Amino acid sequence: MKLSARLVAVAAVLATAACAPQTSGDSSSDKDEKTGTLRVWLFQEVGNKPKEQVVDTVLAEFEKAHKDTEVTVEYIPVETRAQRIKAAFNDPASAPDLIEYGNTDTAGYVKDGGLADLTEEFNAWDEARDTDPTARQSVTVDGRIYGAPYFVGVRALYYRTDVFDALGLDVPRTQAELVSTAKKIRAAEPGLYGIAVGGAYTYGAMPFIWAHGGELATGKGGSYASAIDSADARKGIEVYTSLFGDDNCPAAKCAGMTGNDTVTAFASGKAAMAIGGDFSHAAVEAGTVKGKYAVVPLPGVENGSIAPAFAGGNNLGVLKSTSHRTLAVDLMKRLASKKAQGALFEGMGFLPTFSDVRQQAAANEAFVKPFVETLAADTKFVPASPAWAQIDSTQVLPTMFQEIVSGKKEVAAASADAARKMNEAFGSVG
Repeated sequence: MKLSARLVAVAAVLATAACAPQTSGDSSSDKDEKTGTLRVWLFQEVGNKPKEQVVDTVLAEFEKAHKDTEVTVEYIPVETRAQRIKAAFNDPASAPDLIEYGNTDTAGYVKDGGLADLTEEFNAWDEARDTDPTARQSVTVDGRIYGAPYFVGVRALYYRTDVFDALGLDVPRTQAELVSTAKKIRAAEPGLYGIAVGGAYTYGAMPFIWAHGGELATGKGGSYASAIDSADARKGIEVYTSLFGDDNCPAAKCAGMTGNDTVTAFASGKAAMAIGGDFSHAAVEAGTVKGKYAVVPLPGVENGSIAPAFAGGNNLGVLKSTSHRTLAVDLMKRLASKKAQGALFEGMGFLPTFSDVRQQAAANEAFVKPFVETLAADTKFVPASPAWAQIDSTQVLPTMFQEIVSGKKEVAAASADAARKMNEAFGSVG
């Protein structure tokens, strides 16, 4: 065991990664060494310690099973993952062997030639038969499998029960009530955000667009066209951006906030509401609001409806360039196993990707209920196009939201510009 070698600081290295060159897509290694050092990149979460503990337990078992093998883990920020991972695809000598990646990135990473095709290994894995179909699809491109699902993520509405009780407020049942309630709270408690929102929180904004009948894009397969500037999408954009201002979450502070920032604001007692995931549970429990909050599905437009949520989650994948393929695949399966996913649920609140493990989790923990209800109501996904990685990494939608909340552009102009950028990206991949 070499715990000190596992946790590597990453804060200072990201600036140089932003200018990563184009990937070649031809970096496959013909080596398969059975000893040595494996490098792993996992995502840094809000309140990451429980995740680290689960990972360290898996690594201890892995190193015990594989003599003369060491694993180093680096926890990297989610928001800057695109530049870092693209650079790794183009520089095999310094690239990790195994990465955690968002399920929206699968198609793009496969197009870049960075992920190893693990179809045979995945299908031969006994536990894989219990992977739910949506999770399996998240690692599949053109019928081939490029990793193992790590957890399922959906978002719901966290709210402060103590604040709502003190002000005599009811839990919002529509998005219009959500906006008005947030502003009532801010008026009564000027030191609080009514609801913490972020201009860089794309997946927190999407349910507003979808609830109003809008879509990010239309099409399928290799052909998509942006729909972000449609009339219905603009209605959702208007509702979401109406939450930025001195009467709720001041644009000067909130325009640049990410999803993690909004969860941190809620957990630290600076906000009365926030849109957070099942994966945010551990961070909230570790905050000052522990014991003073509850969670309900994010409301839709109609009274009592549930807004469609982004069907998120993360996967684990082996890089094509690894010189330790067999070891990397074994470690991937251990990290994504039923045992490890169950421990991640207990420690972080991450919903397991195995149907049987998730059912057991829901039966044992009450906090899972609103997220399971959200999954059952309706979920949406981003366009299954390699272009999405480009759209996401170039901050097309956050730029749109920030232009609106800063007053630089009206909704119509900002959404039209975003649609143009999206269509350029879709066109660039054929």
